[in-house]
Amino acid sequence: MSLTSSKPNVDPYRVLQIERRADESAIKKAYFRLVRQYPPEQEPEKFQEIRIAYDLLRTPESRAKIDLFLLQPPPSLPNRRRPTYDLSVHSADLDKLALELGLARYAPQRDFSVPSMPARE
Repeated sequence: MSLTSSKPNVDPYRVLQIERRADESAIKKAYFRLVRQYPPEQEPEKFQEIRIAYDLLRTPESRAKIDLFLLQPPPSLPNRRRPTYDLSVHSADLDKLALELGLARYAPQRDFSVPSMPARE
C-alpha cells in the first residue's frame, strides 16, 4: 500500500482535524480519537482516509515532505516515453573486456597471423 492516496489534494491535517504545528503526541491522540469515532468495521472508507493521513504525518521526515507539498504542489511531469536500451551482448564486447581484465586465455587466438618483418637498414 502506498502512502500517497488516490486524492493527492487531501490535506492530512484537515483529515485528522489538527493544526499544522501539532506535535507527534497531538497527531497520535487525534488519530486514536478519530478511529474510535469511525471504527474500520462500520466505516471502512473513512477509516482508510484517517489511516493514510496518520501515516503521512507519523514521522518527522514524511511530515516535512507533506508540509513542503502542501505549500507548493509538485510540478506535473510530462508524459515522456522511456528510452530503450540495447542490452544484447556482442562477442566484440566480450573480447575487449577479456583483454582489459587480463584474461588472455579467453581472448581470441590469431592462428593465421603474419609475423612482422624487421625493418632493413
